Amino acid sequence: MTQKLNTRKPDYSQYVKKFWKYFFLAFGGILLFFLFASWGLFGSMPSFSELENPESNLATEIISSDGVTLGKFYNENRTPIKYSDLPKHLVDALISTEDERFREHSGIDGRRTLSASLSLGSRGGASTLTQQLAKLLFHGEGSKFLPFRIVQKIKEWIIAIRLERHYTKDEIIAMYLNKADFINTAVGIRSAAKVYFAKEPKQLTVDEAAMLVGMLKNPSLFNPLRREEKVRDRRNVVLKQMEKNGCLSKSAKENFQSKPIKLTFSPEKYNEGSATYFREYLREYMKKWAQENKKEDGSDYNIYSDGLKIYTTIDSRMQLYAEESVKEHLKNLQEEFFLEAKQNKTAPFIRITQPEIDKVMDRAMRNTERWRIMSDQGKEEEEIIKSFRIKTKMTVFTWDGDKDVEMTPMDSIRYYKHFLQPGMMSMEPQTGHVKVWVGGVDYRYFQYDHVGLGARQVGSTFKPFVYATAIEQLGMSPCDTIIDGPFMIRKGKHNVTEDWEPRNSDGKYRGMVTLKKALANSINTVSAKLIDKTGPDAVITLVRKLGVNTEIPSQPSIALGAVDITVKDMVAAYSTFANQGIYLKPQVITKIEDKNGNVIYEPKLESKDVLSKDIAYAVIKLLEGVTETGSGERLRNTGSGGYAYKRVTGYPYGFTNPIAGKTGTTQNQSDGWFMGMVPNLVTGVWVGNEDRSAHFRTIANGQGATMALPIWGLFMKKCYADVNLHISKEKFERPKELNINVDCFSEPRRVIRDTIARDSTAVKPEEEQNTDEFGI
Repeated sequence: MTQKLNTRKPDYSQYVKKFWKYFFLAFGGILLFFLFASWGLFGSMPSFSELENPESNLATEIISSDGVTLGKFYNENRTPIKYSDLPKHLVDALISTEDERFREHSGIDGRRTLSASLSLGSRGGASTLTQQLAKLLFHGEGSKFLPFRIVQKIKEWIIAIRLERHYTKDEIIAMYLNKADFINTAVGIRSAAKVYFAKEPKQLTVDEAAMLVGMLKNPSLFNPLRREEKVRDRRNVVLKQMEKNGCLSKSAKENFQSKPIKLTFSPEKYNEGSATYFREYLREYMKKWAQENKKEDGSDYNIYSDGLKIYTTIDSRMQLYAEESVKEHLKNLQEEFFLEAKQNKTAPFIRITQPEIDKVMDRAMRNTERWRIMSDQGKEEEEIIKSFRIKTKMTVFTWDGDKDVEMTPMDSIRYYKHFLQPGMMSMEPQTGHVKVWVGGVDYRYFQYDHVGLGARQVGSTFKPFVYATAIEQLGMSPCDTIIDGPFMIRKGKHNVTEDWEPRNSDGKYRGMVTLKKALANSINTVSAKLIDKTGPDAVITLVRKLGVNTEIPSQPSIALGAVDITVKDMVAAYSTFANQGIYLKPQVITKIEDKNGNVIYEPKLESKDVLSKDIAYAVIKLLEGVTETGSGERLRNTGSGGYAYKRVTGYPYGFTNPIAGKTGTTQNQSDGWFMGMVPNLVTGVWVGNEDRSAHFRTIANGQGATMALPIWGLFMKKCYADVNLHISKEKFERPKELNINVDCFSEPRRVIRDTIARDSTAVKPEEEQNTDEFGI
């Protein structure tokens, strides 16, 4: 009997059911996993508002009045840029290399993800540009532990999809390039283009753009400063990808691949570049501003990460001319100072005792960074002091560039005490806009700002305030005459405690002189007689109205400049004369914008009427006499001449236009000043050593006309040569119906008779040395 064959088909239904059961469980689990992740159960996820305004560590940009970036405040040196400012070949390089189907997917590239999963990553990663942006914006590199890494990847996908919904493809590219880190102080494509090639992104060539895109894979590995061959090979891979995607022809690719890596490396550092002292002043200004100006939600602005744009009044061209002029003159003058110092056993100090020198050096030592660091490390004072006398290798400043030397830290302190320092500021008198700010010779080595912080004795530059008071209070004019002769204020008058008898710098008396001639020649006795008539308090009241807030003693000796004032305040005060008697508080900011371009601050102009137009103009005419026949007359000369002229730049000025100015030189030549004005620009220059006991021996080298005036002259020549600056060569505006006689050839002239007041007197001889002022 034949056995019957079993022809029934196998029943797979239970397996199918199980398959779909597990499939839906897995799918549901994955779905729930994604859902829970999106709800933030596996760690916080960005909110809608955060996606709209992703947290970004953006540098605050300092922008000059002519649109140049002067510097930045940053944690990360990153300045945002719009997609429209990116060159097409840069975008092509990025997409061709990092995400070929970027324009097609919605945040996740399924094909690349599947390929990466099947190969376990051996064929490269699957992250799209949007996913990379999500990582950069919201969670960084994350964990390397696989389970945590999987959670992070899922969150990355979710964020990427949300980003694609909120932003266009172009915006995502711009955001990614703005966030990418290119190392060596460069974060973001704009910073990278400037740091590596000294260009704006739009100016990048194809091979330069390819190099920067190639760095994105691993900036430390493909660092062009250290691994040029690797960077070149990586750049060529990017160029090959561009050819593959139809962005470059084969011949163009080969042409760019053959080029060497050529960098113009210029790292952005806060203490280098132009206007460094101004930028530091602005940093302190912004700290106070941030306390007084809050965001809409009440939180504080962060100048290091909020991406603000500070539009300043500084003109980058004028700032450069000022810095060049300071270097050109002081490099020469410093050489003369060192020549003098060779003959001085206590150099750079003059006329002080060894115990006084030791005291100065000890104070300087304790103020150094070395002392602070060693003190913070718990070192004993004796050990710290000993370290200052051990030779060590260091880099020091010279006018010919940084120099590597071996010397003791104490010797380096003394070396730096030799250096002449400048303080220079320019301001538009009609707007209050500060155009130039030079606070020292090199911020890397000398951090003290001699414009905004360094109040120094102003010497004869104070005298115009005395003359202005006399014109206002006594009804005098520049053409009135007064006797230059011996004069004494007796003890008890004007708060003097001893008889005070001022002397002229040359020890001579000129007899009858006009006020214009007296100021032109900086005659001390005339200034003393004028303040005797007005009283010191009247002069102080005027100076206060002119914006000077430093302490001024109610003593007649202030007429000769025994007053400490900053360059900033002196420029603002003198600007009042050029602005027809109206004082304007110096302005350094025109507006501040947030990272989205919204104006969040515009300063209000602070002004006040101080003098009538007639009196202000009369002072201008007095000051014009200084550059016509007085101590500033050398501004009219051309060619060489003068004592040690090779060291002090000669007299290469030859100005013919109206200039109002005043030189100033303090006791022992510790401070040299020049205040110079044309109708639309007022500039103040101070030169001196950090310590007042360090100075020139001779008045020929140490006077304001030698130390400070040449800087003004060189600066103005450069400004006049730049016709785009529109610096005036016109006359100062004469008030209509002027009722003060300023044309000193006309008659009659009123003669002021003087007698020595018997109820006044002078100070002790040694005190007189501290208050008398060389009228140069």
